[in-house]
Amino acid sequence: MARTCVDNCTGCRSGCIAATLAAGLAVHPVMARQPSSPDQVDSLLTSAGAIAVVRVARGLEHPWGMAFLPDGRALITERPGRLRILSSDGALAPAIEGVPEVFAKGQGGLLDVGLDPHFKTNRFVYLSYAKPGPEGKAATALGRGKFTEDDRLGDFTDIFVQEPWIEGSKHFGNRMVFTSDNMLFLALGERFQFDPAQDLSTHLGKVIRIHCDGSVPEDNPFVDQEDAKAEIWTLGHRNIESAALHPETDELWIVEMGPLGGDELNRPQAGRNYGWPEVSWGIDYNGDEIPDPPTRPEFADAVRHWSPVISPSGMIFYTGDVFKPWRNDAFVGGLSSRDLVRLRIKDGAVTEEERLPLPARIREVEQGPEGRLYLLTDDKDGQVWRIQPLNP
Repeated sequence: MARTCVDNCTGCRSGCIAATLAAGLAVHPVMARQPSSPDQVDSLLTSAGAIAVVRVARGLEHPWGMAFLPDGRALITERPGRLRILSSDGALAPAIEGVPEVFAKGQGGLLDVGLDPHFKTNRFVYLSYAKPGPEGKAATALGRGKFTEDDRLGDFTDIFVQEPWIEGSKHFGNRMVFTSDNMLFLALGERFQFDPAQDLSTHLGKVIRIHCDGSVPEDNPFVDQEDAKAEIWTLGHRNIESAALHPETDELWIVEMGPLGGDELNRPQAGRNYGWPEVSWGIDYNGDEIPDPPTRPEFADAVRHWSPVISPSGMIFYTGDVFKPWRNDAFVGGLSSRDLVRLRIKDGAVTEEERLPLPARIREVEQGPEGRLYLLTDDKDGQVWRIQPLNP
């Protein structure tokens, strides 16, 4: 039977508490409360107290990525190819000029957005996107342009294009993470091609590490290996849409989508192979078994895995003061699970997990400059939500 991609399909929450208990993690049940105003989407009792989920804006077409500017406004990408500015009062500006043409089919389009670590002086804004190529093919690309004083994107130039170009509209991956030493990680999908995730001569199913100008660091693990792409940091990944840097250890963490079951939390370490498609905690869509990771000890196993899946997209480590009990915890958006997943990570292991149930698919998670959490919902009428204390 042909493989059929059902990533981000409607999932099931049944069994998630049992699976968490079986993993030996602390469980924090979350209780929903009745919204009290038209702008309040929901209210919940959580481990950090009572919180409100407030609608900030709506009318975005499949929003995907979000980054806050120094002045408090936010840049938001829409998958069809638009970059919008959200003002602090919730107003959405028209699309910004200077955005590259995108391959807006299936899971492709304009995806993540990020600011250069030195944005205040160099004004660089980075965009990752599905780039249209020859003969209807596409590739994941990363580029940057200068954000002008009149809110345009000037001189946009690609600094990385995934090889090879592939037909189809699935598994573009895409999250960018800037490090404290001015490196840039880009998490990639295997374009639903499976086996190339194990092939060092392609960028498919890899995490890459480059300088912010696109050049390759001399200490990358495969930089001197013949027939290997020099940008590769790790391999054996399926489709990664969640990535963030831990604020205490400065280590990269990712959450990648499994097939039928087996979403994975991983800590990508230089040169390691994470096993896809040779091993997985899930099974194939046609029902075929895939060997579990412990059967192949040469592959790095996941730190945490989920079945049923959460379909992870978007990730941050919280560093603010508004929710002090959550400081340094990871937050991951759930598409099929329709929740926000909080993870406490200590000494390389998850010690606590909390689910915040929400009435929509969560595509992106960001921390605002005032320390509150912001979410993007994945829909044709996508919304921006803010999480704040119920009684600030």
